[in-house]
Amino acid sequence: MVERSGGKRIALKIATVGICAATLECVKLALAALPNIEAVTLLCALYGYVFGSVGIAAAVVFVCIEPIIWGFGSWVVSYFIYWPVLAFVFMLLGKKRVSSRIAITATAVIATVLFGVLTSLVDVGLFTGYYDRFFIRFSIYYARGAVFYILQTVTNAVLFPLLFPTMAKMLKKVKF
Repeated sequence: MVERSGGKRIALKIATVGICAATLECVKLALAALPNIEAVTLLCALYGYVFGSVGIAAAVVFVCIEPIIWGFGSWVVSYFIYWPVLAFVFMLLGKKRVSSRIAITATAVIATVLFGVLTSLVDVGLFTGYYDRFFIRFSIYYARGAVFYILQTVTNAVLFPLLFPTMAKMLKKVKF
C-alpha cells in the first residue's frame, strides 16, 4: 500500500463515507418495492466490519438522508439507534477478526430480530403516550409487524452466509 499523507488519508475517509452512504441509500431505494427484503443490513455490517469508524459514519449519514426522502416519523429514532450500532457491532467483529460464516450470520440474524423489537418499543413506548398495559400493547404491535420482521430476518439469514465473506474480502482490497 502506498503511504499517504494525513490530508490525503482524511480525504479518502470522507470520500469512503460518502460512497458507502450513497450505496446504502441506493440499495434501499432499489429494493423499496419489496417489503422488508433489504440489503442495508448486509452493507452496514460490511462497512463496519471492513472500514470501522468510517462505516459507522456512513450509517449515520445514511440515516440523515432517509428523512429527507421519506419524511420524519417514529422510525427515524429507531434508525439513529440501530444502523450505527449495527455497524459498531460488526466493527468489533472485524477488529477481533471473526470470520466464521456461522458467527457473522448469527450476529446479523439476532440484530435483525432486535430491529423489530426496537422499532416496536420506540413506536409503543415513545409515540403512543400510553403506558398503561405497555407489554400488551407492545405484543400486539410487534405481532402486527411479525410478517415483515420474519421476511427481513430470512433475507439476512440467506444473504449473510452467501455474500458477506466474499464482499468483505473485496472491500478489504480497496481499504485505504
